[in-house]
Amino acid sequence: MPNTETPVTIAVGDTEVSGLYLSPDESFATLVVAHGAGAGMEHPFLQGFAEAMAAEGVATLRFNFPYREAGRRFPDRPPLAIATWRAVMEKAAGLAEHGPLWAAGKSFGGRMASMAVAEGMRAKGLVYLGYPLHAPGKPEKLRDEHLYGVTVPMLFLQGTRDTFATPELLESVVGKIGPTATLQWSEDADHSFAVKGVKRTSAELGASLAPAVAAFLRDNA
Repeated sequence: MPNTETPVTIAVGDTEVSGLYLSPDESFATLVVAHGAGAGMEHPFLQGFAEAMAAEGVATLRFNFPYREAGRRFPDRPPLAIATWRAVMEKAAGLAEHGPLWAAGKSFGGRMASMAVAEGMRAKGLVYLGYPLHAPGKPEKLRDEHLYGVTVPMLFLQGTRDTFATPELLESVVGKIGPTATLQWSEDADHSFAVKGVKRTSAELGASLAPAVAAFLRDNA
């Protein structure tokens, strides 16, 4: 059974952000998880995901970006978001008891993780819980350029009805990245992995992604 979540504080420059560390009694990896643009680390989706990952034998460290910590709505610019990622990964390295250290994120959080790794942040690999390849309705403005310089294993979990990633475009991007990138579709799921006509709570939606993520971490240990 997973242990109780432990609150942690992470220094980011001259400010601090909050985190929640959850580890099972025995873990084979640690996954640092960032929230999306519109919700913080305590969102039920991420709570459910973290608890399900613990059941799979993976420790998690969730955290807030500075804007969320301060109660602001507009996300931090990439330089601050990337600096936050670096600080949190350093914190996680001190907390992790077993196995490699991975980076993951929902939408904005995952994109910022990939940018941090592209700029040299060390991670065993990356997991995207819905990658925001483009803004809804704007497929001509792709957020993909930095991805081609990332050499660690990457798992893209994406809904086929996600308006932030046209399926054909995302498949093309993943194909260009090459064998280090894996794309798994959730049929009829949107950006929150909800499927029309199927009633599931946000926590259940987050938890539903854990088996695929754990399997990917094991396969790339």
